[in-house]
Amino acid sequence: MTDLHRLSIRELTEGLANAKFSARELTEHYLKRIEKIDAQVNAYVTVTAEQALAQADAADALRQAGGAGVLTGVPIAHKDIFCTQGIKTTAGSKMLDNFISPYDATVVAKGRKTAGLVTLGKVNMDEFAMGSTSESSYFGATKNPWALDRVPGGSSGGSAAVVAADLAPFATGTDTGGSIRQPASFCGLTGLKPTYGRVSRFGMIAYASSLDQGGPMARSAEDCAYLMNVMAGL
Repeated sequence: MTDLHRLSIRELTEGLANAKFSARELTEHYLKRIEKIDAQVNAYVTVTAEQALAQADAADALRQAGGAGVLTGVPIAHKDIFCTQGIKTTAGSKMLDNFISPYDATVVAKGRKTAGLVTLGKVNMDEFAMGSTSESSYFGATKNPWALDRVPGGSSGGSAAVVAADLAPFATGTDTGGSIRQPASFCGLTGLKPTYGRVSRFGMIAYASSLDQGGPMARSAEDCAYLMNVMAGL
């Protein structure tokens, strides 16, 4: 299938469950799109192709064994503010360019271990989440996929851009004063800042701990609901 990136989360889960395509095929499809398109958008800081394919193969094996969950094998991108074991976590800053966390943020762990999501990589953001345009990252500005001369909003601009450009079906973001809601509106998506405390902040690099909250970004409210349930551990 050439249009896998246009399927909703529900359609992806049904396709995987009915063996219309495998998790590996789906992951390879997204990795090819990233390789082809992301240079224009600059949404990804790190693409974890080798690990993503290994996770996809594990998801396919789990599905064949009858142990898969609803979202097992669905790809995801994580805002580069969530710690990821063995994968660079930068928060958009030169200071953390070489930081590799020894553990996963709770949100990441729930996605990978509990839900079986496949991590495509880590996405760009305003440095330490202090911005609203995604232009202040050490790794360069992220562009709005709908108009490359415009900003995608911030600080979760990379999360919004990967979904809007169909470089990931959904993505995690964080919101302190609008950092999910504003880029979602700029890129024509749905984004949610959950009630404070609903989503664990463990392993999420802090900006303002009394206001920071992780949340989902996707093309629709239904797609967001799938990821919201994973992030909240429901």
